[in-house]
Amino acid sequence: MRAAWIDASAGIAGDMLLAALVDAGAALSTVRAAVEAVVPGEVRLEQTQVTRAGMRATRIEVTPSAHDHAHRTWRDVRRLIEQAPLADPVRTSALAAFARLAVAEAHVHGTTTEEVHFHEVGAWDSIADVVGVCAALHDLTVTELTAGPVALGFGRVGTAHGELPVPAPAVAELAAEWQVFAGGEGELATPTGLALLTTLARECSPLPHLRLERTGVGAGSRDIPGRPNVTRVFLGTPVPAASGDAAADAAEAVVLETNIDDLDPRAWPSVLASLMEAGASDAWLTPILMKKGRPAHTLSVLCPPQGAEPLRDAVFRLTTTLGVRERPVRKTELQRGWMHVDVLGDRLPVKVGHRGGRILQATPEYAPAAALAARLGLPVHVVLAATTTAAHRAALTTGAPTPRTLAPEPA
Repeated sequence: MRAAWIDASAGIAGDMLLAALVDAGAALSTVRAAVEAVVPGEVRLEQTQVTRAGMRATRIEVTPSAHDHAHRTWRDVRRLIEQAPLADPVRTSALAAFARLAVAEAHVHGTTTEEVHFHEVGAWDSIADVVGVCAALHDLTVTELTAGPVALGFGRVGTAHGELPVPAPAVAELAAEWQVFAGGEGELATPTGLALLTTLARECSPLPHLRLERTGVGAGSRDIPGRPNVTRVFLGTPVPAASGDAAADAAEAVVLETNIDDLDPRAWPSVLASLMEAGASDAWLTPILMKKGRPAHTLSVLCPPQGAEPLRDAVFRLTTTLGVRERPVRKTELQRGWMHVDVLGDRLPVKVGHRGGRILQATPEYAPAAALAARLGLPVHVVLAATTTAAHRAALTTGAPTPRTLAPEPA
């Protein structure tokens, strides 16, 4: 496992992060090949060595090969990336970063993600930055990415829409829930740079425990006196936790069980619902055969240790049992969150299970899908399939980086 940490304390842009990764050892030829696969003949990437406020750094200059570049929508960009012969991790990460960028741009400009035009980030250079960074991380075999707080700058900046305050609206939207500070005058963070950082980095944290292999320093276009205009990357192997440390996502739990053969079967749905409302993490039935061949059910209730007593009382109150057994268990669960996607003129929730900064499960919620199907007069499976397709378009797929925009799971 190889980890990387991004130091954005002097700001971040897509080309600065790309330059830092190349400076840390990513092959520029591999980056060029990935970008060329998406936009053949449109972009040149040139590497030079520069200094910024006396600090040595690598500069990657992204320039157009063609004279006329049409503005592209997110739909156009997505099609180019999906059809390009890229490694699956590169494609998945690039789509996720662009999807986050599209959502932010659409929100600040009051349009849809499908139709948003990438004016400020420019389609060709943003494609080079996003695809290039994802290809560089893949080339460096980085599997764990984190980042520190981001300097956004202050003041005003000229854009295609006129003069705007710094941080620009798209940057402010992308920085939601991340640790930020001003850091200096001017625009220090760009939408593309922040979209990459907040999409691909698992969390905002200090420099983690690493066996440091190398660092990379990527330069911005300006040389600001007294403040190096650079983004840095620290690359290394995570130092393992002490063997006695418990896993952060594992917890103690209790299973309550009882065998019941004399409860009216029509009562079971309400029993299970009542136990869930009383605080059970889960409750289920298992058909069994008891002595003398009598059909019965085992009622199982999973709960945290502190919830065992009230749930034990609930089992006695709701069923005909004369006794409840219990046993401690250790439960490991995925972190979970929610994201809404556009489906058939509505927005439906998708439950996302993730671990280690990567999505492992993304499942449409049944009840909202069933309600929409009823309103539209459609079979439920059609709405569920449409929701799954919309989730894929939003890069909610197995192996994709966990979005920073996930809402917490309802209590």
